[in-house]
Formats: sequence, structure tokens, C-alpha cells
Amino acid sequence: MADEETPKTETAIDTGFVDATAGLAQADDEGAIKLQQTVEIRDVGPCKKHVKVTVDRGEIDKQFDRRFTELVFSDQPQVRGFRPGKAPRKMIEKQYYESVAEELKSQVLMASLEQLAEEQTIAPLSPPDFDPTVLSIPKEGPFVYEFDIEVRPEFELPDYKGMKIRRPVHAFGPVEVEAEKKRLLEPYGQLVPKEPPVADMFDTITADVTISFQGKEINKLEEVRVKVEPQLALSDGVAEDFGEKMKGATPGDVRVGDITLSQETTVERLRGQKVQATFTIKDVKTTRPPEVTQEFLEDTFSVSTPESFTELVQAVLERRLEYTQRQSARQQVLETIAAAAAWELPQDMLRKQARKTLARRMMEMKNAGMSDEQIKGRRRILEQDVLKNTEAALKEHFVLQKVAEVEKIEIEEDDIDAEIDRIAEQSGESFRKVKARLEKEDLLEAVAADLLERKALDLIIAHATYEDYELKAGEQQGEVATVSQNVLPESSEAPEAPAAPSEAPAAPPEGAAS
Repeated sequence: MADEETPKTETAIDTGFVDATAGLAQADDEGAIKLQQTVEIRDVGPCKKHVKVTVDRGEIDKQFDRRFTELVFSDQPQVRGFRPGKAPRKMIEKQYYESVAEELKSQVLMASLEQLAEEQTIAPLSPPDFDPTVLSIPKEGPFVYEFDIEVRPEFELPDYKGMKIRRPVHAFGPVEVEAEKKRLLEPYGQLVPKEPPVADMFDTITADVTISFQGKEINKLEEVRVKVEPQLALSDGVAEDFGEKMKGATPGDVRVGDITLSQETTVERLRGQKVQATFTIKDVKTTRPPEVTQEFLEDTFSVSTPESFTELVQAVLERRLEYTQRQSARQQVLETIAAAAAWELPQDMLRKQARKTLARRMMEMKNAGMSDEQIKGRRRILEQDVLKNTEAALKEHFVLQKVAEVEKIEIEEDDIDAEIDRIAEQSGESFRKVKARLEKEDLLEAVAADLLERKALDLIIAHATYEDYELKAGEQQGEVATVSQNVLPESSEAPEAPAAPSEAPAAPPEGAAS
């Protein structure tokens, strides 16, 4: 399962101690060795517990006795003045106490942690937060160690069977199919001047952009070339109504819109704030589509006729609708759970999980048939408030994982291979190549976690009752244009700092689509 950090169901233990348990995991005349230990567990914050373990001295002394007895009758210990095997036990104990104590510490600690995992209902998200090297077994008294550990939130599942879910449905008409064809063909087209030069959705504009906050200029971006999409994502901010602001613009026009800054921007007091962007339009271009020949269709889309290309486009749209339906169902399930159980996740956990959570969201979009450019834009949107989005994704993960545990849903190796096969078929790559890429990007666990959650969600959806509603064009998530520049100048520490022009990326050749 994913680790994503997929949270594990057993206590996570430092793997450096695994081999050290071999000597302790032996059976004596009285059966398997079992430590006598007491465990104190208390909450120390959201999803965090403090664990204190006290190991009784009796078993520790038995292990010391066993080890020193072995040394007494061994030819290995060297004690000055005595032949091997002839030194008194007390001298052996004095000379070898430190090394034996260190050896037994590893064995006792590992056995104690394993016993802790078996006897306590701890569901950790990470290994215990402590350094074993600073611990030592005292010469007298119990062995005590303690640590903090992140754990899964504790909550009760409400009745998830028979939920009422609103499901978006839509029948794609010829106009939408043609628009999607245009979008799929666009990367292979040629960027040319538009006549008349009036900007519309999916055209490409070049503009100088002046950024202001509370009436004061804080940055200027020159010669920014960007496609007109419903939203525009910069590296540290998003203009949500970009497309509507740019429609109808001609060279020389000035359009003004708001940009919402990321929660992760470098200027802390501007995080989440709105700044004003003034676009001075300099140029408007459009994309001339390529000639759609049989050879082009076969080489690019692995279809041979316009009719089969239309079927492919319809399948892409349907798969995207299915993704929207699943995302909608997930959100409604999560909202139902959240209403029944209020629990928060610590900020440090969210920051650690953010990268892998984002990677899983990208993989879901890829599986839904979205292009790399579409995914790039949506990624920018998710990155704008990475902690909020990570928190929502993690809560969803915990809920669906708990449903999977209750329903005894499991993921087998064959399930993962079948999913890799599906990804390979969609991308036109070989199974081996896709698997190698997922392994390299550390995403195989994410695939397993996604499958587990998908099965859990499928179970909820299968038992749900539906109220279908028409998904109108305006309600669908719009595409996102992206540019690599920052809204805020990288060198500034505050908005009052002198504006330093941000270097725009080199414009692509005239004959290439943006």
C-alpha cells in the first residue's frame, strides 16, 4: 500500500534493528521469550502520541546471564593472564560488559517494539521519533525509552452504505466533440497572426504585465506569451477569470484582473492575498490546425479514419466525465464523514505528505485521459494552497482506507499489474517501460493506494442512491494556461521593495504552437 505514505497498519520500526532480533527471538526451555513491559500512551497533539515503555529488569538480567555464560565457555574472549576459556566469569563480565550491553540493547529494543506493535492498537504514519544510539541499558533497574509518533486520526465511520449522492451527467454534442478535436490537434498546429486580431478563447496573446498591490507597482513581466484559457497560473499565483478578461482584446488594449497569490509564496504577509495585474496587449495569434491525413492520424493517435478519431475524442470526453463524477462522489463522501467527525491534521505532517499527495493527484488526472499541458495547469492550481489541498486529500485517504479495512478490501500484485497495463495502453508505451517509470518516480505505492481507495469508493458508490443533474459547460473545471514567471519579484522580501523586471522566457518560434 502507499505510504504515501500510505499509512501502515502496524507499528513502524527502524529497519536497522531487524537483524539484531535474531538472538532474542529464540525459544528457551520455557518457550518463546516474552518481555515484561508496561506501556504508557498519551495524546500530545493532533495525530501525535507520546509513548513511554518500561521493560522489566528480569528478562534483561536473564539475557545478560545467557550471554556471559556463552562467553565463559567460548574460546573467543581474550583476558590477559588467562588461556581462552579459563578466565573467571567476573573478569569476563567486567571486560565485556559494554559490548554485551550494546548488543543486548539492540535485541531488547527490537523485541520490545515488536511486542508493542502486537499488543497496542497504534496505527502509525511514520517510524518512532527517537534516536536508538543515545539509549543504554542501565546496570540496575528497568530499561526505559520513550518517543513521539505520528498516528492515524481516530474517528468513527458513519453509515456509508445507502448515501445519497448527486451525480453530474452530460451528453457531449457535436460542438463539444469538435472543440476537443481542436484542442487535441492544437499542439501539432502552427501559430500564426490572427486576422482580425481579436482575442478569443484558446488564442495566444503576448502582453506586458504590471503587478500592483494596494496601488503600488511591485513587479513587471515583459513579453509574456500565453494561451487564453479560463484560468492563468503563474508560478506563485492564479488569475481565476483570465479568459473572460482577455476575450475581445486587441493589440494596444489594456485589461485588468486580480491574481490570488499562493499560500506558499515567499512574502509571508502576502500569502493568499489578491494583487492586481494590468495586461497591455501587444499581439494576438491563433493556431492553424494541421492537415488531418490518414498518415497523421495513424502516427499521432493510432487511428486511421476521421470516424475513428471522432470515437477516440468521444472516449476521452467520457473518461474525463467519469473522472469528474468520481471526484464529485469523493467530495460528497468526505463531506459526510467530516460532518460526523471533526479532526485536524498537524502542519508538519501535511508538509511531509504534500509531494506524494500531489504526485497521486497527477497520476489520477493522467489516468483520466488529460494531456500533459492540462495536468500542468491543474497542478499549478493545486500548488497554490498546497497544505489545504493535501489536508483534504489525506482526510479522504484515511476515510477510504478505513472503509477498505472494515470491508476487508485488499490489493494484490495482479491488481497492480492490471493497472500498469491500463496505463500503458492509454499512453501507448510498453508495460515494462511504464512500470520502470513508476518505480523510478517512487509511484508504485501510490498506484496501490489509488487502487485501494478506488475499490473502497466503488463499494460506497455501488450502495448509493443517485440524483443525476446536468453538468453545464460553465460548471465544468476550466482549462488552465501556465507561464513560468513569478507574480512577485524573486529578489524582493516585501511588496514595498523596488520592482525588478522579471526575465520572460524566450518566445517560441513563429511557426510553433504555444
